Amino acid sequence: MLNKPSGSVLNLSLKFIIGCSLILIISLGITFYVIAKREEKLILRHIENEARIIHRQVIITREWLVSHKGIYVETAPSVSTNPDIKKIPIETTDKSGRKFTRETPGILARELSRYTKNKGNYWFKMTSLKLVNPENAPDTLEKDALLRFENNLNIKELISLETINKSKYMRYIAPVYIETGCLPCHAWQGYKIGDVRGAISITIPIDKHLAEISTNRKNMLTAGILTLAALMTAMFLMIKRLVLTPMQRLKLSIKKFSEGSYSPNDIVRTGDEFESLSQSFSKMAKSLMDYHSSLNEKVRTATAGLEEANQKLLEANSLLNETNLRKSDFIARASHELRTPLTSIKGAMDYISARLQLIDPQQDDGQNAINDLCTFLEVIKKNSERLVRLVNDMLDLERIELGVSEFHFINLNLSTLIHEVVTYLQPGIDSKHITFKIKAPEALRVCADEDRLRQVFINLISNAAKFSPPESEILIDAFSEENYIATEIHDRGRGVLPDEQEKIFDKFYKSGSREGTGLGLAISKSIIEAHDGIIGVNSDGKNGSCFYFKLPKTRKREEDNDANTCLCEENTAVLEKGAT
Repeated sequence: MLNKPSGSVLNLSLKFIIGCSLILIISLGITFYVIAKREEKLILRHIENEARIIHRQVIITREWLVSHKGIYVETAPSVSTNPDIKKIPIETTDKSGRKFTRETPGILARELSRYTKNKGNYWFKMTSLKLVNPENAPDTLEKDALLRFENNLNIKELISLETINKSKYMRYIAPVYIETGCLPCHAWQGYKIGDVRGAISITIPIDKHLAEISTNRKNMLTAGILTLAALMTAMFLMIKRLVLTPMQRLKLSIKKFSEGSYSPNDIVRTGDEFESLSQSFSKMAKSLMDYHSSLNEKVRTATAGLEEANQKLLEANSLLNETNLRKSDFIARASHELRTPLTSIKGAMDYISARLQLIDPQQDDGQNAINDLCTFLEVIKKNSERLVRLVNDMLDLERIELGVSEFHFINLNLSTLIHEVVTYLQPGIDSKHITFKIKAPEALRVCADEDRLRQVFINLISNAAKFSPPESEILIDAFSEENYIATEIHDRGRGVLPDEQEKIFDKFYKSGSREGTGLGLAISKSIIEAHDGIIGVNSDGKNGSCFYFKLPKTRKREEDNDANTCLCEENTAVLEKGAT
């Protein structure tokens, strides 16, 4: 993973150099091509100008010869006379006896052409469609040019490039017009002044010039290659020094940062954009490192909180499952509890219906039947009361938990309330011959809801009697503490195991297979807590139990901050309060 960026950097520099090279090659190629074409055009124009100068020189020479009626040159053995010139003498002798021949403009032009051709510079000839000398017969190009000149007097020249025997030549052809000096020699041919007599055809070899152009192109190409190589070398060195080296150092800093060994003081000192980039990266790295440290701390804190929340969630889930199981058990037990009295009531009602049909008040056993019916009516009454208590317990618990139950707090005598509850429960437990011992001051007063507190006493004392063995004693002790009025109920039953002491006050919880709904202690706890009191149990699980609860001596209104303000006076006061 770390070698790939290095290759990428090299590829980037290589792409940059290749791109610049292509741009330079294209630019230099276009430049050199334009220059080469321009040079070739200039050279060809120069040759054209040379041809025009030669043409002009020939014309001037001809005019001069015409104005002097020709020129005499010393006769050479190879020179022949011109038989067409008859009016003017063609030969003469000087005093020393040398012979001279008069040369006409045409003959002189032909001789000069031969002379220049032998020198290899250029050559020219006079040509015409009306020949005097067959040697001046026009070729194809010259004939075409003569026809153009005669047909269009505005055409003054014709230039063409030709290859003759693998050599390049420039052909320059320009017309020659009849002037006054030309008529003595050519009037017999029907010419008049201004007619096209013929043309001067000039041929200039251009191989030397083309070779020079080729040499210049090669030199330019070589110079371009050297220039491109020099530019590429300089560019590579500059890129390496100014770009690649700082980039490599910056890449090393990034690598160190990824490995955790980067120092924010490791700045690439170049004095340009790379230094600014390195400083920005250093600031970013420092911020990221600080943020990473802070994030790790937050993650640790969040993890700890999450673990704690997860633990609480597990505990809540466990409690929920346990509550659900208890609720299911409660429903089963409640169904059983409801079915038992309902079955008794239904059987008693069926019996009463059957007996009522059979009773004859006139018979002797009528009174016995009525007595039996009264007995069954008593069974119905007791079971109905049991159903009412069961339904009331469930409704009371729901109301207290929902906070819609009304509590009427008064200043009552706790000792009197205890004696009333014991007297109320005594008939129901006489079969077990259980005795009660009450230890409470005669004027022990407490601020509480009398009916709700009576319900707590009934639940706790009836449970103590239920779990106490026959002919045992139940001790009810009420006394005053610093801020509370405490009540303890001691029995001699089997006791409550330590692991059950926190559960027995939960809804639907029942110990063992005892009958009941498991709501009595839960209701008692809700009532005591609604009084801002404390309820609990002390037991070793073997030698009986001690259920206790504590009620505050005074109560204050929720909106009153005076701790000495008692809600309960000598007269009855009413406060509507829900469960905690």
